Amino acid sequence: MATTTPSIPQLELEAAIGFNGRVPCGLRVHPDQQHLIYPLGCTVILKSIRDDKQEFLHGHTNNVCCISVSKSGTYIASGQITFWGFKATVFIWNYAQRSVHAELNLHKVKVESLAFSPNDKYLVSLGGQDDDSIVVWDIETKQAICWSTASSRIAGPCLVVQYSNTNDNIFVSAGSGTIRVWELDNRNIRFTDCKIGKLQRNVKCVEISKDDQFIFCGTTTGDFLKINLRTGLLSDCGPVKAKHNLGVVALKVLESGDLLVGSGSGVLSLCSKTNFKTLRRIQLEKEVTSITVKDTEQKFYAGTEAGCIFRISFNDFEAELVYTSHCGAVKDVVMPFGTSELFATCSDDDIRLWRIDKPKELLRISVPKATCNALDFMLDGRSLISAWSNCTIRVNGPESGRPMIIINDAHKMGVTAVAGTRDCKRIVSGGGDGEVRVWELLPHGSRLVEGMKKHKATVSSVKIKSTDEECVSVGVDGVCVIWDLERFVSLQVMIANTMFRAVCYHPEEHLIITSGTDKKVTYWDVYDGSIIRNLEGSLSGPINAMHITKDGSHFVTGGDDKLVKVWTFMEGLVTHVGTAHGGSITSLKICSNNRILVSTSADGGILRWKFPHPPKL
Repeated sequence: MATTTPSIPQLELEAAIGFNGRVPCGLRVHPDQQHLIYPLGCTVILKSIRDDKQEFLHGHTNNVCCISVSKSGTYIASGQITFWGFKATVFIWNYAQRSVHAELNLHKVKVESLAFSPNDKYLVSLGGQDDDSIVVWDIETKQAICWSTASSRIAGPCLVVQYSNTNDNIFVSAGSGTIRVWELDNRNIRFTDCKIGKLQRNVKCVEISKDDQFIFCGTTTGDFLKINLRTGLLSDCGPVKAKHNLGVVALKVLESGDLLVGSGSGVLSLCSKTNFKTLRRIQLEKEVTSITVKDTEQKFYAGTEAGCIFRISFNDFEAELVYTSHCGAVKDVVMPFGTSELFATCSDDDIRLWRIDKPKELLRISVPKATCNALDFMLDGRSLISAWSNCTIRVNGPESGRPMIIINDAHKMGVTAVAGTRDCKRIVSGGGDGEVRVWELLPHGSRLVEGMKKHKATVSSVKIKSTDEECVSVGVDGVCVIWDLERFVSLQVMIANTMFRAVCYHPEEHLIITSGTDKKVTYWDVYDGSIIRNLEGSLSGPINAMHITKDGSHFVTGGDDKLVKVWTFMEGLVTHVGTAHGGSITSLKICSNNRILVSTSADGGILRWKFPHPPKL
């Protein structure tokens, strides 16, 4: 049995494409003005503003759900979400050394919010709804010095904490029907509930003015509460006539006292400090969840729920898109044959083409209200084939993105798998109806050559033999079929007690390997359909994706255990493991020169690893 043990070397992560824009205030500029800090899966990414170079902080075992940076920049704190009954870890990172300063474990299930005291003396952490506790940690001793319940029994969950800008002993918490000012006294904390009269507000974000006079609270109703920090009394509320649609999600108080406001509708506004009147505004893509200021307020960055990062100048208030990523699950990844410079990925309603050496989007092909399930490059690199949930197969030019051929009604229940022949003249597709179909590409259209039916449920994957004479298909019905593409009949039918997710031909094509929900990697003989070997591929969850090297010496797997595993083909042993994904792994590809491995996951992440077994010269 192959298991993940500490003795197995770790894969080297070279680059990551992705930004979890759903994390409130998840995008930060480090005080040194050199790095953007943001979460992706269970990794915290430090991205150089100057040259886009990335560094990674590893340690979390599940998705990072909150981030804070100390005022001096010495420390970064990150908290995670985990499963019911387990502790949710908070890491304090030493920024200069890129290492763990402290690992803190008191909260259950989720860490909702984090905040550093102004002089790096304390860190306050807020647990999620299942935990509902506030803990103050001494950063030097790495110990909790006091604890309290976050909100009263009659109030809803607490969602955010924010520290004073000048006093290490004062911080604020807020949430659904609750706003509290906390004061630390030795090893005890006491709170004062803010008095906002008959107003009923759910607070999503909190900022404190630079002089610590006022608390600004953004609410789900789209207005602000301005509260005196010293007295806890409501000072102002507004705007009344021009509320921010879908609520105020992100706030930033500027040195001038004016406010930067991000709304749930994607509108980013600059509001006056006196009457909250909108001075400037701009529409961004989806909900604005993070606002962070750089270069003494000459420019600032905004992160959105769509996984985009915008750079905005205060002079003209125009947005420059500096970073994009998928915000939904990435379904598939493919690389053109014979090159390691480009790769393509697909997600909910689009296909994106990326450069391999930089996390930069080159092209986007969008199809509204449809999900792209699978991709393949034709061998000549002149066309990109895609399978869509709206029952279509699309053939696009990879340089222009222009649609060349669209096959409508290709499968009744959506197209779920697709592959192109080496002569670039035919496409083999699989669908939710369980049928495998062969299409001939014509100069100005396509023709259905044959439909083949053996599967009783969705076809998960299709692969074509190098001679174009045969192909293999696997389905969630536990059936694997070898097809003759000249006579259009089945040559072998293999059945297993699993829901197949992936299949690969060995380069010598005398056998195939499959994976699925039984957590096994199975070697099959193509000629008689017998099982040659079974490997225990995962200890927890299905294996969703596989790919094999061009020389057949190694293969890679990934699945619901979030681990990228590199295997030797002959011995069936794990040589390396990658642990940076925060969601189930959906697809894997090794480049043709065996130097790069790209993996994708359900959390929208795309990771580029250094493949540990380059070809022998």
